[in-house]
Amino acid sequence: MTLLYTDIAIISHPDCVLHDAGQDHPERPERFRVVEAALKHYPFRSTVQFSEAPLVQESSLLLAHSEYYVDWIKAIAPLKGMVSIDADTWMNPFTLNAALRAAGALVLAVDLVIKGETRVVFCNVRPPGHHAERDKAMGFCIFNNVAVGVMHAINTYHLERIAIVDFDVHHGNGTQHIFQNDNRVLYCSSFEHPFYPGYDPALDRPHLLSVPLQAGTTSDLFRQKVAAAWFDKIRTFKPQLIFLSSGFDAHRDDPLADINLTKADYVWLTTEIAQIAKQCCDGKMISALEGGYNLAVLRECVPAHVDAMVGDSGFEPLTPTV
Repeated sequence: MTLLYTDIAIISHPDCVLHDAGQDHPERPERFRVVEAALKHYPFRSTVQFSEAPLVQESSLLLAHSEYYVDWIKAIAPLKGMVSIDADTWMNPFTLNAALRAAGALVLAVDLVIKGETRVVFCNVRPPGHHAERDKAMGFCIFNNVAVGVMHAINTYHLERIAIVDFDVHHGNGTQHIFQNDNRVLYCSSFEHPFYPGYDPALDRPHLLSVPLQAGTTSDLFRQKVAAAWFDKIRTFKPQLIFLSSGFDAHRDDPLADINLTKADYVWLTTEIAQIAKQCCDGKMISALEGGYNLAVLRECVPAHVDAMVGDSGFEPLTPTV
């Protein structure tokens, strides 16, 4: 696929709305619909191109997941009805294709950014990914979409330093599991603690920068903690590409958590990371939707986050690096 140069690429696919984990499940198809509509009608300050996600190739999945696990997910995918992987994670007949599109979106995003066809990408995809470990689905997640994208960037384009900023309210255990011993990846994660899915500080490493937050954490405290833990270390790391695992469930109005962020905090964090990206990697960033279960919050926050990835002015077209 070839695009004319654009500041922002937004990647999604109609298959992602067909995945349904059942009545009253918080990770519901309306999340995708609300974000899709909000992005299409938002007055972005920069040029935008909408693209459809391809089905991810199995070779790309196997960079982040074991062959046994990928085969198992394909084998249990139902032709009708529902399959429960755990109490939170379900598959219907459309889940497998949705998950393959979600991971494929991140692969396409990497290709577009590295080839100089866009500067920033937002992937409006579901199921989300950051709880999926190398051999395990959990927490609404089947494949670890961001991890697949990161490994594609490393394997295909030989990048040596990639940063992931994960601001979902739940700890990205799957992402940490996959990159636990891979110091090519700087993983920055903020999350409520103690809370699902758990967090063991003994597992942290110099390239794993965790910011656990107590229930009730305010905007000011959140900003202080992440600024102190992340910003200088990301600059020192000098990433060649930055990924964002973008969960909006730390918002004060989200029903599943107890952190008190607002839209202004998401815009602030995105703006700060975008400034670092401009210093380190020509502004190249890829964001993927993770959590966020209040539809009004998603409608308000996601487009503002995407707009903040570019900033007040657009970019000069990129020179391709490959």
